Amino acid sequence: MRALHGMRPDLRFLGAGGAQMQALADRPFDNWTARAAVLGLWDVLRHYGYFKAKFRQMLADIRETNPLAVVLVDYPGFNLRLAKALRKSGYKGKILYYISPQVWAWNRGRIPKMARILDLMICVFPFEAPMYEASGLHTVFVGHPLLEALEQEKTPTAREPGLVGFFPGSREREVRKIFPVMIDAAVIIRREYPAARFEAAAASEAHAAKMRAMAPEIVVHTGTAHSLMQRASAGVVCSGTATLEAAFFGLPYCLVYKIAWLTYEIGRRLVDVDALGIVNILNNYRRNPPPDPRLPAKAAPHIIREFIQDDATPGALADEVLRLLRDAGARAALTRDLLEITSELEVHGASQRAASALIQALGL
Repeated sequence: MRALHGMRPDLRFLGAGGAQMQALADRPFDNWTARAAVLGLWDVLRHYGYFKAKFRQMLADIRETNPLAVVLVDYPGFNLRLAKALRKSGYKGKILYYISPQVWAWNRGRIPKMARILDLMICVFPFEAPMYEASGLHTVFVGHPLLEALEQEKTPTAREPGLVGFFPGSREREVRKIFPVMIDAAVIIRREYPAARFEAAAASEAHAAKMRAMAPEIVVHTGTAHSLMQRASAGVVCSGTATLEAAFFGLPYCLVYKIAWLTYEIGRRLVDVDALGIVNILNNYRRNPPPDPRLPAKAAPHIIREFIQDDATPGALADEVLRLLRDAGARAALTRDLLEITSELEVHGASQRAASALIQALGL
């Protein structure tokens, strides 16, 4: 939005999003992201009435204001339905999508359908553009805006020997399921490696208070995750955005994830990738690019070790952290691989390229 305003100060923004978007938008603007941050099948079903009401409201607002374009940002379960409903209602403006839905992981068959309702797809991973283009959807790879924002936070900070960073996720449900496993892993690590120290990053003060009550022996901070990613010698990171952030900062880490049993069992049957972590998925496409962009990449050896669901045990996490703490060569090799992969995401200028793609698609 800032880049668009810089290029075209006359543009006005209406819609729904978070506090930072609201500060840049015109009124009215619906700040709804806190309520929208649900996790898992049960959470979605529990809040179904809320989402149904929001869907109807947004659809009505768009039809009433009739904007030049609708830019849908990520959140595919909601946004792709909204795009389809807009087309069905006769909306004639452009429908543009920023941050490609990860349909390459769970439903490639939706891509041709998306090509019929969207005017532009903006991707943040390089392997996605050929996949969408093959189905006739105009697509632009612009680089990753999240990592672009982290560029200024990179420092030459030396990693602290023996410091282990825990990143249990930003949602309360993740903290409840994952942080106890990290706590138990810390007990094993400290027993085997007495020089180890532990710090954890909390997404909010409320989460931090709960985490401190669960583990008084672990130092818990808020607002310092990126600093910890640069200071720690090893880390355990909850699957999600933080894994890409940790890779960008070169943190030697392993990935962990635990969710409700039903959500996991349904997801396991739907997802068609051999890895959960985006770093490992990117490595698959680097090592084994498919002959047809509509096909998935064949699996390559994981760069980041993943501990999912029943495999996410304290002993397994402790073994991997101990391996990294004891082997300087393994840490250096992992850091080198992570920085090599993230360097291919064309971080610098990502937001400017996205804004240019949107303006070009609108013919402005």
